[in-house]
Amino acid sequence: MDNKLTVQQLIEAGVHFGCRISRWNPKMAPFIHGRRNNTHVIDLRQTMRGLLRAQNLLFKIASEGQSVLWVGTKRQVKGVVQEAGQRTGMPIVTERWIGGTLTNFSVIRSRLKRLEELESYDDAKVEEMKLKKKELARMNREKRKITRNLGGIREMSKMPGAMVVIDPSRETNATKEARKMGVVTIGLLDTDCDPDSVDIVIPANDDALKSVRLMIEQLVDSVEAGWHDHGEKEASLGVAEKREEGISDEVRPTRTRTLPAPIGGEAAASDADTAAVAVAEEGAAAPEATAEAAPAPEAAAEAAPAPEATAEAAPAVEEPKPADGGAGSEA
Repeated sequence: MDNKLTVQQLIEAGVHFGCRISRWNPKMAPFIHGRRNNTHVIDLRQTMRGLLRAQNLLFKIASEGQSVLWVGTKRQVKGVVQEAGQRTGMPIVTERWIGGTLTNFSVIRSRLKRLEELESYDDAKVEEMKLKKKELARMNREKRKITRNLGGIREMSKMPGAMVVIDPSRETNATKEARKMGVVTIGLLDTDCDPDSVDIVIPANDDALKSVRLMIEQLVDSVEAGWHDHGEKEASLGVAEKREEGISDEVRPTRTRTLPAPIGGEAAASDADTAAVAVAEEGAAAPEATAEAAPAPEAAAEAAPAPEATAEAAPAVEEPKPADGGAGSEA
């Protein structure tokens, strides 16, 4: 994916401005180019490198059909996060991060169901239930509170594939829950943040509106491109399924046994076919003919020789002659 962002655009947006030296985090030393007027200057080469890694990851996640959670609760960046959510149609968090948004997601879904229940109360239902003004006011307050805290994630039905966080030092609970649940975290962080709290580091000025907008727009473009690629894959799969369904609806041909081609060309093939037909006709003979061909049991018994005849036909066995010594004794 081509990146049209230039270093000059980063400089014009003030992406290279870091925090004051007294507020810096020593772990951010590899991402700092130098210092100027007691302010650190961010290395824009590291910014471009982290931005490219984040764009490739978001494109892959969106192309797989997974969602991206955008988190930014600073007052000056809320509008940017809301725009990102509207463009991508994905969940956002612009108010206070509610503990357990990821680690206790089942309870969060129950609160969202309660919001849907409160929104289903129309004037006719209120009149039917005969609610008092105090009860109605309590329900309206509960509805506004849930909408303010959880309205941005009401469409999030499962764990997101990735989370983009602006200023992770401010959103420590969000980064900890994402790390615990195995959600990839992309952080837009300044020189006062801990880079170990996120998976992909984009060192940039996270306080200036122009800087944050420029970075988020680049990430949003990658998500939109990945989601478009996902839509094309789904469309191609749908066409393939329709084709398969069309083939299955047709009349299926009967199974025929294919014999190997005989050697000798067409003449041999015709002879083989004739022989096969003859064998089939012989095999399909009537059972009566088969029964007539079999010999009757009485005839078989007559044909068999009697045991007496067999004994007569056998040669007589001569008796042994007496020895000479016996004859002399008798004389």
